[in-house]
Amino acid sequence: MVNLRNEILRKPLGLAFLAEELEKEKEDVLMGAFEDDDRLLGCCLLTRMDPSTIRLRQMAVPNNMQGKGVGRALMIFAENIARDLGYRKLCMHARQTAVGFYQKLGYSISGEPFEEVTIPHYIMEKAL
Repeated sequence: MVNLRNEILRKPLGLAFLAEELEKEKEDVLMGAFEDDDRLLGCCLLTRMDPSTIRLRQMAVPNNMQGKGVGRALMIFAENIARDLGYRKLCMHARQTAVGFYQKLGYSISGEPFEEVTIPHYIMEKAL
């Protein structure tokens, strides 16, 4: 999962994960979508923000699998897990290039764009 996230999210930006970043994920909900042969098709994390809000992080789907429903399936699964855990809102820092994908799933932009990991992002959220 870390390898996929690094290849898709960090390496293209000339970045890498720090050990401290990965250490913080021990309390997160880690999710993966797998093919029959146990090949990882996509992944994401959920991080608790407060008692009613959870944050989606590190959504990664290999380029050759994008547009095939993997990301959508992961999002639906993540929303269901968040609801089952009692959260009422899911938020994220969405890369500008992914805003349309999340809007199709019912997420709305909250606030102005900002820079994170060297590229433009938007806060997006959805009531669960």
